[in-house]
Amino acid sequence: MKNIIKISFRNLLRSGRRTVLTSSLITIGVMFVLVYAALSGSFKAYMVGQITDSMLGHIQIHKKGYVASIDNLPLDKNLNKKQIEKITGILDANPYIESYTFRLKLGAMFSNYVSSTSVRLNGIDPKRETQTLPLFSSRIDGSDASSLQEGSILVPELLAKGMDIKKDGTIVLVATNQKGSVNGLNFKVAGTVETVSGPGGRDGYIHINDVKKLLRFKELEVSEVVIRLKDVSHLQKAMKMMKPLTLFKNQKDKPMFEVHTWEQLSPFYNIVKMLNIMDISIKIILISIVLISILNVMVMSVYERIKEIGTIAAMGTTPSTITKLFLTEGLMLGIFGTIIGSILSYAVVFIINMIGITFSFGRQSGLTLNPVLNINEVLIVSVIVIIISLIASISPARKAAKLNPVDALRQN
Repeated sequence: MKNIIKISFRNLLRSGRRTVLTSSLITIGVMFVLVYAALSGSFKAYMVGQITDSMLGHIQIHKKGYVASIDNLPLDKNLNKKQIEKITGILDANPYIESYTFRLKLGAMFSNYVSSTSVRLNGIDPKRETQTLPLFSSRIDGSDASSLQEGSILVPELLAKGMDIKKDGTIVLVATNQKGSVNGLNFKVAGTVETVSGPGGRDGYIHINDVKKLLRFKELEVSEVVIRLKDVSHLQKAMKMMKPLTLFKNQKDKPMFEVHTWEQLSPFYNIVKMLNIMDISIKIILISIVLISILNVMVMSVYERIKEIGTIAAMGTTPSTITKLFLTEGLMLGIFGTIIGSILSYAVVFIINMIGITFSFGRQSGLTLNPVLNINEVLIVSVIVIIISLIASISPARKAAKLNPVDALRQN
């Protein structure tokens, strides 16, 4: 086997131009795939972090049927005190959970005493909200979550601009509870809050105790429980440990709760899936480049070395040895291209991080990608290239092994 490797290496050196061209194509393909994987992985990680750390959390729990009718913000599908106790008992025993917070959502009329409009309100506990959503404060203009005390409100940015609402100004909220009772309260404007993807939306925030007063609840109710995990990679493990929640039944013997991951709640997950499909497509393109390159160089090598093959066959070299010789050449081309491509990929990613690639998303600008080349991605791409290189060499190798020595020596 050692002699076969030596001979194969010498044959590649002898056809230096063709070897360099083929290896270069493989190198470029490998580098393109790995750099793209690093950039897309960085973009996905950034956007997932923005969505989960500033708005959705990693997991949410609702009363059964709430998500399907969430646009109406139904008060009859809130979680009551006993249900909250059941949920917290399971969450406190889950080792994958870092923190969780409660929200009470409702629709209300918003007025600055000159004009009125509708608004979606989120009643929150500011301390628990910032523990569960560490980027929540970054959405608040000119302040942070600690400024949201009882009697104050964070106004949606678009609404504040449209109605000329200023910080420290006074507004009134009017809401109707489940029994049809109407109540109104005055609030001080603590700041404005933007949506994750840019301006727009009508989601404001007030203290959860103020919602209780506004709706005249005797005891606390919540619309959803938002959960943050210690490590998002343990999402499925955490979901399995919350399976007991789905076993609780209501009086109609139907599930009492529903548990959703951020993937099920966020439309952005469709973009993540599209990026994953693009990853697969680019890997297929890489496979095609490698397959065609190796196949072409090996076929040409067989045609150019027919007499040489006939000579070594006439000297007693077995067909299996000739096959191994050509397979080794194709394999070495794949290995060389993969190694050089991987090294260049690390160099390109390093340069990108040094220079910095910035992009804008909604109203957020100057965001910087920090691509990281995952060793698992490198290994997967390398294995794919090497296997395809070997497969591409099989047909030319078998053709060379089947050549009749007499006919081969007669070739001009």
